[in-house]
Amino acid sequence: MIYSFKGYTPVVHESSFVHPLAAVTGNVIIGKNCYIGPGAAIRGDWGQIILEDGVNVQENCTIHMFPGKSITLKESAHVGHGAIIHGANLGRNCLIGMNTVIMDDAEIGDESIVGAMAFVKAETKIPNRSLVVGNPAKVIKQVSDEMIAWKTKGTQLYQQLPADCHESLKPVEPLREVPENMKMQDGAYDTLRDFLKK
Repeated sequence: MIYSFKGYTPVVHESSFVHPLAAVTGNVIIGKNCYIGPGAAIRGDWGQIILEDGVNVQENCTIHMFPGKSITLKESAHVGHGAIIHGANLGRNCLIGMNTVIMDDAEIGDESIVGAMAFVKAETKIPNRSLVVGNPAKVIKQVSDEMIAWKTKGTQLYQQLPADCHESLKPVEPLREVPENMKMQDGAYDTLRDFLKK
């Protein structure tokens, strides 16, 4: 659902997809080919939130801030399931792992990868191309060309997903039996381990 708040109405590019079970409120600008999953809450009630082109915010994520702050998720930022971004800015083509928490005034550098369940303290500055893990989160090494290529390939799937959702997602009644000719989806993505073996 899209909600106006105190005269601010979200702006969502027509190529992007906001799931009906997500909540986008107030001063939010969503660029091209963005995906917002079910259960996500993007609250621009106290400040502006900008999602640049190709950003994905997956299921059950929260994006919010303290009053008077505004934040930007730069082009191709990838926010994994259940993550919380509270008053932080995300760099271009970064990956935020599942259930990660990133606190106010933190800055995640371009092409950085923050591991699942990491806790990034307020005002932390993460340099570009950093691999970050832990609670509190720490940089453990630089992101390799291979790792960022794998991340970029995964994000491209999410950048295709809005068009796929516009074309084929619709509410239906469930089937009561498994069809005899049911096929599995094609494998379009390698795990990181498989990708690095190539």
